[in-house]
Amino acid sequence: MKKCVFSLLAGVAGVALAAATASAADLPAREAPPAPIIAPAPIFTWTGFYAGVNAGWGWRSDDSESVVIGGAVPGTLFFDNNDDGGFVGGAQIGYNYQIGSFVIGIETDIQWADTDQEEEVTFVPIGAPGTFIPGEFDNNLSDWFGTVRARVGVAFDRVLIYGTGGLAYTDDNTGWALGGGVEWALPVNWFGSSAVTFGIEGLWLSFDEDDDDDDGFVGTFTSGGVTTNVFAPDVGNDENDFFVARAKLNFKFGTY
Repeated sequence: MKKCVFSLLAGVAGVALAAATASAADLPAREAPPAPIIAPAPIFTWTGFYAGVNAGWGWRSDDSESVVIGGAVPGTLFFDNNDDGGFVGGAQIGYNYQIGSFVIGIETDIQWADTDQEEEVTFVPIGAPGTFIPGEFDNNLSDWFGTVRARVGVAFDRVLIYGTGGLAYTDDNTGWALGGGVEWALPVNWFGSSAVTFGIEGLWLSFDEDDDDDDGFVGTFTSGGVTTNVFAPDVGNDENDFFVARAKLNFKFGTY
């Protein structure tokens, strides 16, 4: 009797196991979880407006040459080269547009320049000896200058190498500016900007003439108790060159 019961139970268990196996086989296969979505990193571009500040050093070079004069006191005037330097600082604003690896743009800046220098002159008379006392006059570029320049460069991702050139001006003079530089886009975005760039730039500026206020008067010459004013023709009609090396910090706005 027991043997029949055990056989019956074993048969029921086998049927139940087979039914469960068949039911599991009919269930749909579990789908694999979707792959995570990874947003591509934005590609940096130099396109956009920017504004910033700069500071550096400027060297001025005059081309004043010796002048031979006649008249009541003939002789030769020798002018100093005035190659000393001074601090330069200011601000700039501009726009870049990137096409592939090429970047074109325009920039304008305004600068304060410590270029005040006194013109030093020596007079060597012809004939009677005497004493020459130079006049007091300034031969200044100006306390400030500005430029409006085009920029053309090549970008290597976050590095931009460029050349630049255009108009230079002061309060009473105009000329040209020519130079170049390199900029790096820093991995920060301060003050709501899309990028911050740091650059080093060199500019050569040339103005048509010096800002001389001497009207040709360069000093007095005294000989034998007689004092005579000494004048030089066209003292202020020479070109004035100024070289600037500066560091620039820009805040870029617009396209990333």
